[in-house]
Amino acid sequence: MTLILKQIEHGDIQAADKLLTLVYAELRKLAAAKMANEPSGQTLQPTALVHEVWLRLGGDQQPRWQNRAHFFGAAAESMRRILIDRARSRRALRHGGGQLREDLSAVDLAAPADDDRVLAVNDALERFAVVEPKMAELVKLRYYTGLTVDEAAQALGISVAKAKRWWTYSSVWLKAELMPP
Repeated sequence: MTLILKQIEHGDIQAADKLLTLVYAELRKLAAAKMANEPSGQTLQPTALVHEVWLRLGGDQQPRWQNRAHFFGAAAESMRRILIDRARSRRALRHGGGQLREDLSAVDLAAPADDDRVLAVNDALERFAVVEPKMAELVKLRYYTGLTVDEAAQALGISVAKAKRWWTYSSVWLKAELMPP
């Protein structure tokens, strides 16, 4: 992947196709895991989510990625934004606004069950990112792409022990934010 990223940096037009071929299966797996726990009646399929992520990342005109972590971090953020945009759109149509807070039932954040939860978690995560941006990135990688703590640590270039500490802190912080007043 590093070689392909360097080829993109040097203007190789074919490198974007190589990158898509290389990461497609992994992005598809992440999208499928994310979509598995979405509400029934979901019109967005994992393949469509991957394609939308790819287009938002630049499609054939890929930007300069520093490394694998940079690419997958951007993919996680893009996936998060797509799901949030879709949740807001559906919620606005159904409910006319007025977000509800929901408690996380476990320390291990699972895929959101409904649009209200997606939006509540997103709002809390945005507040958290102001205070702890690096920890928020870990949460995005875990929550929006389904990476394990070990995989997220590798993507962020931090130790697994540090990732576990960050995850524990982040989970507690987010649970407190999501509790009803």
